[in-house]
Amino acid sequence: MSCPAGAMRYDVVVVGAGHAGCEAALAASRMGFSTLLLTLNLDSVAQMSCNPAIGGLAKGHLVREIDAMGGEMGKVIDLTGIQFRMLNTGRGRAVQAIRAQADKKAYQHVMRRTIESQERLRLMQGNVVRLTPLAPRDGQKNIECRGAGRTTPADRIAEQCSWQLETEAGLAFLARCLILSPGTFLNGRIHVGTSAFEGGRAGELSAPHLSRCLADLGFELGRLKTGTSPRLARRSIDFSRLTPQLGDVPPPFFSYSTVGHRVEQVPCHIAWTNPKTHLILRENLDRSPLFTGRIKGVGPRYCPSIEDKVVRFPARESHQLFLEPEGVDSEEIYASGISTSMPADVQEEFVHSIEGLERAEIMRPGYAVEYDFVPPTYLKASLQTRSYPTLFLAGQINGTSGYEEAAAQGLMAGINAALLLRGEEPIVLDRAEAYVGVLIDDLVTRGTSEPYRMFTSQAEYRLLLRHDNADERLMQYGHRLGLINQAQYSSSCARMEEVKSELERLEKSFVSPEDADRLLASASALPGAVAGTSGTVSIGSLLRRPEVNYGLLVKHGMASERPEIGELVEIRIKYAGYIRRQERSIEQFRKLENVMIPQELFSEDLRSVSKEARERLCEVRPRSIGQASRLPGVSPSDISALLIYLKRASARNSGKT
Repeated sequence: MSCPAGAMRYDVVVVGAGHAGCEAALAASRMGFSTLLLTLNLDSVAQMSCNPAIGGLAKGHLVREIDAMGGEMGKVIDLTGIQFRMLNTGRGRAVQAIRAQADKKAYQHVMRRTIESQERLRLMQGNVVRLTPLAPRDGQKNIECRGAGRTTPADRIAEQCSWQLETEAGLAFLARCLILSPGTFLNGRIHVGTSAFEGGRAGELSAPHLSRCLADLGFELGRLKTGTSPRLARRSIDFSRLTPQLGDVPPPFFSYSTVGHRVEQVPCHIAWTNPKTHLILRENLDRSPLFTGRIKGVGPRYCPSIEDKVVRFPARESHQLFLEPEGVDSEEIYASGISTSMPADVQEEFVHSIEGLERAEIMRPGYAVEYDFVPPTYLKASLQTRSYPTLFLAGQINGTSGYEEAAAQGLMAGINAALLLRGEEPIVLDRAEAYVGVLIDDLVTRGTSEPYRMFTSQAEYRLLLRHDNADERLMQYGHRLGLINQAQYSSSCARMEEVKSELERLEKSFVSPEDADRLLASASALPGAVAGTSGTVSIGSLLRRPEVNYGLLVKHGMASERPEIGELVEIRIKYAGYIRRQERSIEQFRKLENVMIPQELFSEDLRSVSKEARERLCEVRPRSIGQASRLPGVSPSDISALLIYLKRASARNSGKT
C-alpha cells in the first residue's frame, strides 16, 4: 500500500469526538504525542445525546476514577453542572455515588475549549471513508510501506506509519496508532414510528463507511439499540403539580482539583405515568418499531423504553420520570424515564396523559438508534485489538452504554496507545483495583450481547472501590504517567497521611466513662436508649457504634473539624472488619491473577480441557489463570487441567535451559 506524499502524519489519530474520543485524545497528547481528533461534526464535540447528566450509581465511581487517573470528565462537569446530589445516602458507603445535572451546551463548550487549547492536539472535521492498515496483522512478520521506503519489522512498525485514513473530502492521514470511538454513529440508523433514516444522532450523519472498513479488516459486527426521551418546552409544563428534586448543599463535586467553585443549583422535577398513559401505549404497539420487528438491534435491559416497560411490567400502574433541565438558558427539558421510538403523534398523546404535562409541547420527539459494534472479545485488556496491535477501540463500539463507561475506556485507550509508542507495557487495572478494571475485564472476558451498563453489583470488591478513595487507589498511575501534577499528587498523599494519623489517634485516645456516656446520650433522642460504657474507652471504639458519627465527636471536642478526612476515618473504623475480609479475598484473587498463561499454550492440543472451554480459551486467549476462571463455560476442572498444562510447559522450558 502506498503512503500518499501529502498525507498528514500523527502519532495517534482518534476517530470520534464523543466522551471516549475526547478522553483518549487528551491523554495521548498530554503524554507527549502528536494527536488528531477527527469528528463528523465540530459542533457536536462531547455532546450528550441522551439525558444531560453525569454520574450516578457506579457511573459516579467511574468519573471519580477517571479524575484520579488524570482524565477530564470530572473537572468539566464540576464547572458546568447545575445540580449535584449524592445518591443512596440511606444505604452503605460502597453504593453511594455522585450524580450531576449538566448544562449541556456549557459542558460541550468547556470540553471543546480544553481540547483546542491542548498542546500537540488538533481537532478536525471529517468523515472517514477508507481505513487501510500499513502494519502487519498479528502473526505476520513484515509489511512494505513504500512511503517509509523499506520493509519494516512488525515489532518496529509503531515507529512508522501503521494506518492510513482517508475522508470523504479527500484528506489523508497517517497514524502510528489509531483509536476508534465512533459511538452510535457506526452505521447508525434512527427510528421514529414507521420512519427510519440514517444517523447516529437526530439531525446528524451516520458513519456507514467505517463499518465496512472494519468488516474488511476481518471484524465481525453486531447490532445494538439505544433510545432517547422527548424534549419538552419548559414554559409548557405545570411544575406546580410536580414534585421538585433539589440538589445537595454544599454540592458534592467529582474532581479532586475542584476547590471553592460556587454553583447556582436548579431543581429537577418528578412526574409519574398512569393507567391512561399505559393504555395509550398498548393500543399503539402495532406502530412501534420495537414491536413490529423494524428494530433488529438488542436494547439495554436495565434502561428499557417506556413501551417496553408497559409490556414487561403489566401490573405496574405507574412509572417514574424525571424532568431534567438541559441548561440554565435552555428552554428544553429532558423527560428522563420515557425513552421511546413511538410515532410523534403517539408521543404527544401519552405525554399529555401525564399530570403536569397536559399542555406540554414536544420540541424534539424521542427516537431509537441502531448502530454497529465490535464484540469486545476481539480486544485485549489494554483495549488493543488482537489482530492489529496498533488499533484500539473505545466506547459504544465495544458494546457499552453511557457517557461514563465510554470516557473510562477512552482514557485507558489513550494511555495505552501512548505507552505502546513509548515501548512500555500497557496499564491494565484489575477488578480489585477499580471499577474501570471491572468494566474492561467484563467486556474482554465475557463479551456482551446487549448494551453494557456499569452497576455496583458487578464489582465484587465494591467496599474497597468506593468513590471517596479513588485517589488513594489510582492517582499514583496518573502521576507516573504525567497526567496528574506534583501539587495535586502531594495533596492527595498528605490527605492519606492525615487519615492514617487520625485513625491512630482515635485508637490511642481514651475518655472517661462520664464523657463517653454524655456523648452516647446525645446520639439518641430517647433517654436511655443507648447503652452506656462500663469504663474508660477509646474514641475509636465509640465511633464504631452505629449511632455515633465523626461529626458527633467534633461536637464533643473529641476530634478536630476536618470534614475532608472525617468521612474517610469514619468509614475505615466502622467497616474495618468487612474491609479486612475483602482484603483477604483480594489476596486469593491476586494469586490467580499472577499466574500468567503463555500465549503459545493456546496452540497446543488441550484435550484434557472440555470442548466448550477450549473454544472459549482460544477465542479470548486470557492473560492469566484468574481471567480464564471467569470465562463463561470454563469450569473448575478445566482450570485444574490448565494448571497441569502450565506446569508441564514450565518443566519443558526449564529442561531446554
